[in-house]
Amino acid sequence: ALSSRRYAVRRLAAQRGISPAPSDSHGARVHMRGRLHVLALLQAAAPALALRSAGGHPLHSSSVTLKRRTLLPALLPLALPAAAHASTKSRTAGYEVQHSEREWLRLLSEDQYFVLRQGGTESPNSSPLVKEKRPGRFLCAGCATPLFDASQKFESGTGWPSFASALPAVETQQTSMMGAALLGAELRCGVCGGHLGDVFLDGMLFVGTAAALTGKRYCIDGAALLFEPADGGELVRGDPQTPKSAPELPSWLQPPKIGYPA
Repeated sequence: ALSSRRYAVRRLAAQRGISPAPSDSHGARVHMRGRLHVLALLQAAAPALALRSAGGHPLHSSSVTLKRRTLLPALLPLALPAAAHASTKSRTAGYEVQHSEREWLRLLSEDQYFVLRQGGTESPNSSPLVKEKRPGRFLCAGCATPLFDASQKFESGTGWPSFASALPAVETQQTSMMGAALLGAELRCGVCGGHLGDVFLDGMLFVGTAAALTGKRYCIDGAALLFEPADGGELVRGDPQTPKSAPELPSWLQPPKIGYPA
């Protein structure tokens, strides 16, 4: 059963075009998020910096998104993972809440397990929490520990839930200042060790948001979170809630068609 669940997790990641990262490797996991981080920086900074295209015309934020394939080659060195930022800390040892891998597979959905326990990164705009704007708190999907207050959530345009600051239970993995600025620093739940996302030091680019005051952008995978509305409403899961279609029966098991051919 354990091996079949792991196979299902890997298959899910492959279907979504995501390469699973080693459970304790920040460098391998940050590759996709790092590239999108650079694009987010450009999109946020383009109006202020008055970036110009090769033809000398102003390069607006929308142009940055449309021209990402052209801009990426020159910026790729900034987004590539670096071995110096790989995290070797266990996601289990030393944390208050601990479960065996078999228990985590039983307690979590495939998306939650992929993010929290394998350090994976979900596809952008796949979580319903990206658009969540109600007052409340965001909890760890693994242990229900409060991690972020909704008042610190802002629209970053990256496709992941973003926050300007975190509650004390969020644990930031140690890295250099340069590494945190370019590649981000891994975030974990300080109670169960689950991977949450990354924090970047580019908050000042998001003018008019709380991140401009803190200087930080906490970029979080929605699958790692549960949203607790302040009005006492039902908890909202952050992992994609896509209905799974029933498998099609083989032709010899399908019921006969009604009517006659035209």
